[in-house]
Amino acid sequence: MAEPNAAALRVLVVEDDPITAEAHAAYVERVDGFRTAGVARTGHEAIRMLRDAREGRAEPFDLILLDVNLPDTTGIELCRSLRAAGIEIDVIAVTAVRDAAVVRSAVSLGIAQYLIKPFGFAAFAEKLAAYRDYHARVGTAVVTDQQEVDASFAALRTGSTSSLPKGLTRETLDLVRAAVRDAPTDATSATELAAALDLSRVTARRYLEHLADTGVVERASRYGAPGRPEVEYRRR
Repeated sequence: MAEPNAAALRVLVVEDDPITAEAHAAYVERVDGFRTAGVARTGHEAIRMLRDAREGRAEPFDLILLDVNLPDTTGIELCRSLRAAGIEIDVIAVTAVRDAAVVRSAVSLGIAQYLIKPFGFAAFAEKLAAYRDYHARVGTAVVTDQQEVDASFAALRTGSTSSLPKGLTRETLDLVRAAVRDAPTDATSATELAAALDLSRVTARRYLEHLADTGVVERASRYGAPGRPEVEYRRR
């Protein structure tokens, strides 16, 4: 068995569902520069593991992948407890919770990223890669100037144009997201999106396929009209 990479960032996965926890732990191992150093199924277990690490009874962690809904607490309350206990560690919230109040609380607690379930590996890897860049930038004792500070914070803001597939733009993607979100039903097709945004059907389909690949929507078959079924994209 290969020895773990000592330079890799050590991740604690906090997730109560065993299948999801195993999947997230496996995802971590697939991203260069990270390794899963522990899995906790409850908030109490997570705090115990982090205290053991702080007091030298276990290896330290660099990052928590934190589910907001836990059986004995919430991820937000867990973060507050960690801050109150003086345990300083970066957190990425990995959750299905879409409540704006929860997002505001996450921001106020300094949670570095907020990744909404369900998602594909590409979206997961993008968030971790952004965090890895941020961590590398702030890992030194001193930042040299304002530009370096700005670059460090910018590293956490994934979803730039450079991360999109060739030919897609951030502005149009934002319009597509809004159209999918505000659609009168839970599903839309490339034909419907093209008509709503004055796009070609091929272009509309490319944007919807990108949203499907990143876990924002899911593909389904729409039956009804004669001929082949049409692909529709359902909000998750």
